[in-house]
Amino acid sequence: MKQFRSNATDWSWDPVELIRRSIDKLYTWCLIRTYPFAKSGHRVSFHFPCLLQKRLASRIQLGNCITIRSHTWFDIVPEGTEGLKLIIGDNCGLGARNTISARNLIEIGEDVITAASVLISDHNHAYEDIRLPIRVQGITEGGRIRIGQGCWIGHGAAIICSRGELVLGEHCVVAANSVVTRSAPPYSVIAGNPARVIKHYDFGKQRWVMGSARTAEAEPEKVTL
Repeated sequence: MKQFRSNATDWSWDPVELIRRSIDKLYTWCLIRTYPFAKSGHRVSFHFPCLLQKRLASRIQLGNCITIRSHTWFDIVPEGTEGLKLIIGDNCGLGARNTISARNLIEIGEDVITAASVLISDHNHAYEDIRLPIRVQGITEGGRIRIGQGCWIGHGAAIICSRGELVLGEHCVVAANSVVTRSAPPYSVIAGNPARVIKHYDFGKQRWVMGSARTAEAEPEKVTL
């Protein structure tokens, strides 16, 4: 009896995996060649199915070597600012069931990875008029979101900008199920609802330390008498 090899990188013997990869390649080929993306780099992979509208693809710019897993929704809002609304840099990986809702501009830097079920939205639903159902009140003007190079966004996290600009510095880590509504400096670990910086990398000490860098800078040094 033939024994299958257990090498995890060798999927050629698995017919189900072979079918899935073939479907993803065909799906990606169709999207790249029929949807008018503002830019689409090489080695972009869409896993079937994803949700996006052809007429709004011109507002999306894709870098090189990007993987977008199944059931990710690119919700590009027609109204709002002109030009690009979503920019995804090189070497990014978006997890399954991500929702990226862009009215103004969401920019995802290079080497960013997200887990499953992540929400990134640069606006909210309007709700202020209690006489009307929320569904007919439209959306807020919102702001802009910029996620720096090398960030990692955990499972179920939400990054929401209601106004102004929300910036996550490079190499930030957002913990699972966190709700991020304000900016964070580079090399920070962010957690909670609402999220706050719980740890940062101290280049002076060459290690990760608890608390935010801003808090540490504000504290006076202890003097030993």
